[in-house]
Amino acid sequence: MNRLASATSPYLLQHADNPVDWWQWGEDALSEAKRRNVPILLSVGYAACHWCHVMAHESFEDVGTASLMNANFVNIKVDREERPDIDAVYMAATQAMNGSGGWPMTCFLTPQGEPFHCGTYYPPKPRQGMPSFPQLLVAISEAWTSRPDELREGASQIIAHLTARSGPLTQSVVDAEVLDIAAAKIAADVDPLNGGFGGAPKFPPSMVLEFLLRHYERTGSEKSLSVVELTAEAMARGGINDQLAGGFSRYSVDAEWIVPHFEKMLYDNALLMRMYAHLARRTGSKLALRVTDQIGGFLLGHINSAEGGIIASLDADTDGVEGLTYVWTPAQLVEVLGEEDGTWAAEFFGVTAEGNFEDGASTLRRLRDPDDEERFERIRNALLAVREDRPQPARDEKVIAAWNGLAITALAEAGVALDRPHWVFVAGLAAEFIVDNHIVDGRLRRSSRSGVIGDAAGVLEDYACLADGLLSLHQATAEPRWLDVAVQLLDVALERFAMPDSPGAYYDTADDAETLVQRPSDPTDNASPSGASALAGALLTASALAGADKASRYREAAEQALSRAGALAGQAPRFAGHWLTVAEALQAGPVQVAVVGADTDARVELVTAAARGIHGGGIVLGGTPGASGVPLLADRPLVGDAAAAYVCHGYVCDSPVTTPDSVTALL
Repeated sequence: MNRLASATSPYLLQHADNPVDWWQWGEDALSEAKRRNVPILLSVGYAACHWCHVMAHESFEDVGTASLMNANFVNIKVDREERPDIDAVYMAATQAMNGSGGWPMTCFLTPQGEPFHCGTYYPPKPRQGMPSFPQLLVAISEAWTSRPDELREGASQIIAHLTARSGPLTQSVVDAEVLDIAAAKIAADVDPLNGGFGGAPKFPPSMVLEFLLRHYERTGSEKSLSVVELTAEAMARGGINDQLAGGFSRYSVDAEWIVPHFEKMLYDNALLMRMYAHLARRTGSKLALRVTDQIGGFLLGHINSAEGGIIASLDADTDGVEGLTYVWTPAQLVEVLGEEDGTWAAEFFGVTAEGNFEDGASTLRRLRDPDDEERFERIRNALLAVREDRPQPARDEKVIAAWNGLAITALAEAGVALDRPHWVFVAGLAAEFIVDNHIVDGRLRRSSRSGVIGDAAGVLEDYACLADGLLSLHQATAEPRWLDVAVQLLDVALERFAMPDSPGAYYDTADDAETLVQRPSDPTDNASPSGASALAGALLTASALAGADKASRYREAAEQALSRAGALAGQAPRFAGHWLTVAEALQAGPVQVAVVGADTDARVELVTAAARGIHGGGIVLGGTPGASGVPLLADRPLVGDAAAAYVCHGYVCDSPVTTPDSVTALL
């Protein structure tokens, strides 16, 4: 029976034809394990994951291995992007048992779902001290047959250990001193040659860079700005950035940003677009502006969906080969461009006879700026045209609410600040699709595919990131609808996700969500904002937009949430990047700019000046005087007949001004 054929997840569909008797996660699968009294083999991954594909080809497509799995286990396949709650619970167990984790994640559970043995990728044959996957299957099956009570007791102890560690963080102040210390710690950890942090593999630290930008704006710290500029330029020039079509890969396998792990994720590119746009408007950096435009082109041209949302990712592999679409040899460049231009391109992009990837091929880097921009664009377009005729990586067509929220924020903010109105339009299309389709009976669903809405309930990050995106879109358009829906989402989040008796602390799943062996609650910012930090940011923004009746409640909730992040921000600031960006906005006020004007051109000029001058996390909104459903514009009259901007710091407003230069001076 093919139980994956009806899945909305492309990752599950990739495994639908395996000889493994896969089940989707649910009560039916757990009941079957109890009926047979066999362990559950839980395999968790995602569609763009290279090593997930490797293990699938080596093991899940192998008839002999599948026979072992089917005879001794109930096998459950989970898409971590569709069910981040399941992933979080068993990743915590995997990390507790092994000290690290990753995907594919391979966990063995009791029929009640409690983990007793967890790991990641297992090879088909023994390798470097690692047992083969078939050997592991036999050992687990024999252990379950001979000593099931011991395994159950161990699993119960693991859950008890994880539960004891998952309580709310203690409350602690996050003030200017904490922010200064966090910025100094981060700066001390930077790779002074290549930017970023640590060695290989190296991930784009987008939220940490956003914090440092905001810290620079508030304090004038040149050290914070230098870390941002060093890292932003190194990433932009490296192979992790697609030099032909735009968009960043998930991480670099080396410390110099040369060779990426080739999957491209929506959340990475949304967060990076926001950061590069912020850097461009703050410093005037041409490199940052170029990269922002390229990421915008990637979002609009490569991972957009026909329905209006933005899809999850592009695969790491093409036809089972990692990097096949993207890498080049000197001979290939000459073949496409001719001897002269091909030689120039090889030198410009760092393509050598030895190669920096596999089989003598190279990723493309941008080692310098071109002396002849017209020649560069001609060469780039020629190479891109040839590359588009190559086999292309698969698209994970899932539309995820949280990640679309991040993209809506980036497109709306950058669209206004950098005068790219089409970005705001696309943000509106994504918002319309999510709001019209993913909200079912007042509750948010996590994902959809090709317009078909999945069953998985939205988790805290979905509510928070989408609310934040809608608040950004409300600022960009002055459309009351986006504010109204954002407020509804925030109210549900406050009601359904809060930890009782722990003000400011939140679970990642709602109080009426499916009951797992542990209710996940992870406040750390990793590749994307934690649900709790995203909620704190959305609440703070909403407190400045939603009107007096809700402002104090939302601000108090935002401050309570931040109080739970003090220890994390002080001890491990690189894992509190988004928390720190929210704290910087709170320290700055947040600054609000309300622009009113009947003359559209004059109003847009003031809004643009405000959007370019505002501190990160600040509020900018423009519309007609007394616009219905837009509380920030209430009681803001024109100055004579002229458009006027009201600049407020911490809700205390300066006298209105009427020129862009005056707005810039006040900010």
